[in-house]
Order: sequence, then C-alpha cells, then structure tokens
Amino acid sequence: HFVLASVPVRQVLIERIGLSGFRVLFSIFAIITLTWVILAYKMAPYIEWWEASLELNIIPLIIMPFSCILAVAGLTTHNVTMVGGEHLIDEPNSVKGIMTVTRHPFLWAVILLSVSHLAVTGDSASVILFGGIIVLALGGMVHIDYRRAQLSNAAWGPIALRTSIVPFAAAATGRTQIDWSGIGISRVGAGLALYCLLLVIHENIFGITPLMS
Repeated sequence: HFVLASVPVRQVLIERIGLSGFRVLFSIFAIITLTWVILAYKMAPYIEWWEASLELNIIPLIIMPFSCILAVAGLTTHNVTMVGGEHLIDEPNSVKGIMTVTRHPFLWAVILLSVSHLAVTGDSASVILFGGIIVLALGGMVHIDYRRAQLSNAAWGPIALRTSIVPFAAAATGRTQIDWSGIGISRVGAGLALYCLLLVIHENIFGITPLMS
C-alpha cells in the first residue's frame, strides 16, 4: 500500500496507465490484499496476550459512535485529503465541515475502530491485524499531507495551517473554528444510525455480539 501510494511509484504508474488506470489498479490491489488479510486473520491460531473481559467490552460501545460519525462525515464531505481531492485545494472555501475537526476524518474513524476492537480481542492475530491498520492509517495521514504539499506547492500551506491531523487541535489553538453547521445534524444522525445497524448485524456477520451481558 505504501509503495503504490509513494510519489515516485505513483507518478511512474500514472504516466504509463493514466490516473484512472492507477486508481483502478490501486483499488484492485487493496481489495485483494484486504481479502487476504481477513482470511489469514480468520485462520490464525488464537494466542492470547490479555484476557477479554466485560469491562473492556464497553470500550467499543463508547468509541464506535464517534468512529461511525467520522466515517460518514468524512465520506460525504468533499475535502482535499480524500481520493481525487487535489482539485479542491485551490477552492476559496476548502476548509469546511468535518475538515475543521480533522483533515483526515475517515482515517481517524478507522483508527478508532481498530483501537476499540483491539482492546476487546487481545490475541496475537488481532494485534497484527488492528495494529497494522493503525500504523497504515497514521502513516497514510502523514503521506497524504506530504503528497498534497509536493503537488500543490504554496496552496497547501493555508489549508495545513487552518486544519490539523489530531482532531480538534486546530480549533484548540485558535487556528480555526468548528463548522458545526457544515458538519450537519444529518451526518451525525446518519453516523449514529450506522452504529445502531452495526450493533444489530454484528453477531450475524462476525459471530460475536457486542452487547454482552
């Protein structure tokens, strides 16, 4: 993932197969490798690192609503860090909505999901899977920022100044104000609806109920 996304490799592939071709290739590669990882995870032996408990089970119940809201807001808000968002850098109002919380909302949703689920699994396969996803997401934030800075020159500076990787950091330091109206109650509601849906279907899909008693 990091190799394909790196600027030198990415640019060479784009020159040879075009931007659309690169995105198709990247998507196919991501689907294949993700499927492989999931199958390997399901087949891996259970080697316990720490014991799962009812006390730990509350962690994803608390964290996942925020993960779902960030995921929905990140996927439904056009921003410069999303796939194909490079053309938004020069827009006068490029920092809006969830971007005023963090410029990487979807990746933070992935991190929160991984951290919360790692807490309640505690085996070696989960450490590798969720830990790897966390490393990939954190590295992805840094790499996306670097790539945007390299490709957009001075236009990236004001965006980076008014936003932050860490949620709410830009607002806490006075560099921006949270755009609550841009985030919208509908996105918050959709995120909570997604959370409720996941609670309902979790046992049927993964064989584990999140509502342990």
